[in-house]
Amino acid sequence: MIDRDHALSISRQAQLVGISRGSVYYRPKPVNTVDLELMRHIDELHLEHPFMGARMLRDQLNREGFDVGRKHVGTLMKRMGIEALYKKPNTSKKHPGHKIYPYLLRDLVIEEANQVWALDTTYIPMAKGFVYLTAVVDWASRKVLSSKVAITLESCHAVDVLQEAFTRHGSPEIVNTDQGSQFTADEFVQAVKNNGCKISMDGRGAWRDNVIVERLWKSVKYERVYLYAYDSVIEARKSITEYMDWYNKFRPHSSLGRKTPEEAYVGMLPMIEMAV
Repeated sequence: MIDRDHALSISRQAQLVGISRGSVYYRPKPVNTVDLELMRHIDELHLEHPFMGARMLRDQLNREGFDVGRKHVGTLMKRMGIEALYKKPNTSKKHPGHKIYPYLLRDLVIEEANQVWALDTTYIPMAKGFVYLTAVVDWASRKVLSSKVAITLESCHAVDVLQEAFTRHGSPEIVNTDQGSQFTADEFVQAVKNNGCKISMDGRGAWRDNVIVERLWKSVKYERVYLYAYDSVIEARKSITEYMDWYNKFRPHSSLGRKTPEEAYVGMLPMIEMAV
């Protein structure tokens, strides 16, 4: 994508393809094995008990034999891109220049495919490192419309996965995300608006607001990620892509009447889309 021998500067090429200049030169910073193990345990605890903040996680880790303090747990949580999910006063500062949009799904009846899409990013542990997984999910059918494994949390990855979903499946009425900086960034917001979609954002710390994607993360991790120790980003990407395909086509859901997400998605498309 970036040609280091091209007449255009690296900065200009990065600008044209919509990625930050820093990501061109990015090399994953090594993480020591103790921290990697801690992050793996934090991920598992957060998945089961999303309300746990740094103090409670520290206490649990101490009980499991890890000698770690609250501040270090907080640092690792920030690196993983997670926070405690519970209702709390909105005292945190918003990202400078990033607008936060209201949550539009409260009391909304969602019963058609392509009515609401949800996006989120989660931490994926590997044998000697970690990556991030971003996915677009159709709210009504649970179908994974697109996904991407990346080594950073930059907004360009969220834009990539969203644009792929637009190309494959058209545009929904509403795109729902959390308040992560990758989703409040101007380039992501414009990508949503340019496709005629409304933007909805979870209340800060409101875990139920994006529960559809949270359920997907639990399935992905327990049914695939935790069973493997990926040695490379390529291996993680291949394995997770295979799982997403299986999840869509072969994994029935009780909430969908034992249909697979793919079957539910086709059956829930508005009649006008099915006719086309």
